[in-house]
Amino acid sequence: MMDRLPGFASGAVRGATQLHRETLGEGAACVTFLHGLGGTGRYWQSASHAPRFEGARTELIDLYGFGRSPRPWCRYTLERHLDALERTIAPGAPRVLVGHSLGAALALAFAARHPERVDALCLMALPVYGSRRDARTWFAHQRGGWIYTNFWATALACIVTRRVAGRWLPYLVRDVPPQVARDLVLHNMMSSSTSLWNVLYDRDAGEDARALPRSMAVTCIHGDSDRTAPVHRAAALAHERQWRFIALTGDHHPWLRDPDVCHAAIGALVARVSEPSLRGLRAEA
Repeated sequence: MMDRLPGFASGAVRGATQLHRETLGEGAACVTFLHGLGGTGRYWQSASHAPRFEGARTELIDLYGFGRSPRPWCRYTLERHLDALERTIAPGAPRVLVGHSLGAALALAFAARHPERVDALCLMALPVYGSRRDARTWFAHQRGGWIYTNFWATALACIVTRRVAGRWLPYLVRDVPPQVARDLVLHNMMSSSTSLWNVLYDRDAGEDARALPRSMAVTCIHGDSDRTAPVHRAAALAHERQWRFIALTGDHHPWLRDPDVCHAAIGALVARVSEPSLRGLRAEA
């Protein structure tokens, strides 16, 4: 059980932890991007459409335990991730929070806890499993899925990827751009494996969805053949919450497969949060 692993603290992040952040462009609004498991902020720069939006600056954040952010040897809980994001994402400007996979789950949880810092959400390939047992049931029907629901198999796969196959990843992982494949080594066994369990398997994303203010604009984008995050569960949650749902032809990487549609969807949210009426409400708050 993940909550009984010996020797790994699970409390809030200690110290003034700041996540690595790259800022692009300028503007009154802000678009903040959170990558998926094993990724970095460079994931968003690898598509044919750059993550830039009129009237807004862009923030590309490396999640806690990944990329150029701190990567301590600890148990990565939802609380640790959210605490690190809270220290990094400043209040103030109208903000669209964009997440992919693990980043989508964290974006949703962050917005549920800090709705004053987020005005709109774009959730790509949001993993909605319901429970650890439901996750196991889903992956049991996917090729090689047992690896993802066995903690020690996942940990071993992480070690092999980083220590043995690291330099060959751009040649072995051909379904993502080379720079994305190269970044798959920029984490450690604990940040990858325990984030998977604590943030995605042991928490129902529906709880955070139902805690969001009804007024918050949310767009979900999902590939119709996603074998990692079940599209039918994400679509059902979007329907329940009356969110906009965009189904694309493709797999777990909508931003890489159809960046034009994704960019347009985010741009529409930027335009919405930049409306003078919303800026006035924030100024009065």
